[in-house]
Amino acid sequence: MSGAGNAPHAAIVGGGWAGFAAALTLAQAGWRIRLHEAAREPGGRARGMDLETPQGRLRVDNGQHILIGAYTESLRLMRAVGVDPGQALHRQPMALPYADGSGLRFPDWPAPFDALAGIATARGWSMAERLALLARAARWRLTGFRCAPETTVAILCAGLPRRLLDEFIDPLCISALNTPMEQASATVFLRVLRDALFSGRGGSHFLVPRQDLGSLFPIPAAQWLAQRGHCIELGSRITELQPQGPQWMLDGDERFEAVLLACPAAEASRLALAASSHPSLPAREGVALQAWAKQAEALPHRPIATVYAQTADASHALPPGQPWLALRCAPEAPAQFVFDRGQLGGPQGLMAFVISDSAAPRARLQAQVLAQAQEQLGWHGLTALRTVIDKRATFSCLPLLHRPGLSLGHGLWACGDYLQGPYPATIEGAVRSGIQAAQAIAAAHRA
Repeated sequence: MSGAGNAPHAAIVGGGWAGFAAALTLAQAGWRIRLHEAAREPGGRARGMDLETPQGRLRVDNGQHILIGAYTESLRLMRAVGVDPGQALHRQPMALPYADGSGLRFPDWPAPFDALAGIATARGWSMAERLALLARAARWRLTGFRCAPETTVAILCAGLPRRLLDEFIDPLCISALNTPMEQASATVFLRVLRDALFSGRGGSHFLVPRQDLGSLFPIPAAQWLAQRGHCIELGSRITELQPQGPQWMLDGDERFEAVLLACPAAEASRLALAASSHPSLPAREGVALQAWAKQAEALPHRPIATVYAQTADASHALPPGQPWLALRCAPEAPAQFVFDRGQLGGPQGLMAFVISDSAAPRARLQAQVLAQAQEQLGWHGLTALRTVIDKRATFSCLPLLHRPGLSLGHGLWACGDYLQGPYPATIEGAVRSGIQAAQAIAAAHRA
């Protein structure tokens, strides 16, 4: 590797957003990086895929995602590898509009005045409902956006009018935490609200990708690293970690001063558990690896689905300048949002319906979404192109959930959106975890 010299070596197992965030951070600190990704392309769960449409093959996300302006580390790393977020992302003030014109729309004002104005002018809400939400938001801010750790979002919001729960709290909770408000952690929910609403101008903005997620960061990050002499191995699944004194080997490969597990929780658990019984590993450290592996494996997970569909009529589109709508969700109408990909760089009539936390079979889910679109949007003749279901998309963001830590001991580390931290399972959570793990690795090596 160019300029390697006596630089320490780190192996990273996993090429998602967390793994590449760690790789860039370590590379910038002078480490030599070898990154292994089991898939044939970078990105992990947030990557691109090919979709066959009437207009031909199109590159889309493997599930519709949305970012917010408060995702400062994700945006910083995009810029670091040459991606312009202003071009790659559609930025718009926070809005949860419904097809009948009701809902919440923030103006493009400095925080927190954008939130205050948005709540005060929400369409379809009575004056009493607006004042109730403003009063509750003021109370949350006065308490520093903190609550008892066992509190659920439903308990946190108890007493708010039903319309506010249905049209603001629950959609925001399910989109940010992928967990129903009756079960979701209020501590994490308040952290998301604090960062979105009070982190400065633009923090609450919604950022919707115009490009597929792989091209936003993982692919250019892989190119950035390769151009600087680091090794990126795609289609490379690691089967075993072997401790060699204070170092590690991966499948009998070269030795590394640190190994970072940036793969999903189940895979990280498998590797850690197998390594824990290696005869050269001290017994106490083997017990610690086993405990970490069991904690990671025990995490409950929830699915997210995206139904890509094509409208039959060119007039079937969302209002100009509003590339998404909130949908009224019910057991037989499971989608929470619809995105008009025609307003986001895709062909006219291509829609992405997002269904969080739904365990319904693919065929049933798809049929329900098409019926929901007909009923709530008046779109007849909608054709489903592909339904993408990630059964383990996120961990269940529950109160008092014990999430594994970054350090496994003996120079073995982990990163990912499921690890200890203030954020739910989001792209920003993954990126910050990768950065934090890389900084901890570098600090431990210097000590």
